[in-house]
Amino acid sequence: MARMPPQEPLIESVTEQAIALLIDRFYAKLRGDPVLAHVFSAAIASHEWPEHLATMRRFWSSVMLTSGQYSGDPVGVHRAVRDLKRSMFPRWLQLFEQTAHELFEATTASLFVGKAHRIAGSLELAVFHQPGGPPDGLQLPPRKAASAPRSVKCD
Repeated sequence: MARMPPQEPLIESVTEQAIALLIDRFYAKLRGDPVLAHVFSAAIASHEWPEHLATMRRFWSSVMLTSGQYSGDPVGVHRAVRDLKRSMFPRWLQLFEQTAHELFEATTASLFVGKAHRIAGSLELAVFHQPGGPPDGLQLPPRKAASAPRSVKCD
């Protein structure tokens, strides 16, 4: 019977090294994903990937370790991405969750996943919500035709 190679122990704490590993593995999956890869390859040239990964490491360091390393405009960046669709957010989250659970013990993975869901929700709302429209996901009933005003008798 063939022996399986020993599995790396799951990471217990959030460190700069752990964040870098998560980002590198997550984006490696994303770049090969049939749903998301084309959007990222169109938005980020091959020679720009090292800087993008460094930016994402700084972003997640700021999120998870409150390091203050990131300063930027994630909403503006995502609004400028061609072919980005709201329907892609669940796949992004699925890949992120999968990667976090492969690398971290459950409690630590849950910390990353919880933040990722909040970030994705905020980005999705900021990028796709139409000001003046109904809140996202709310189906408004059709408007009733205006009825003739009723007269009120006051004595």
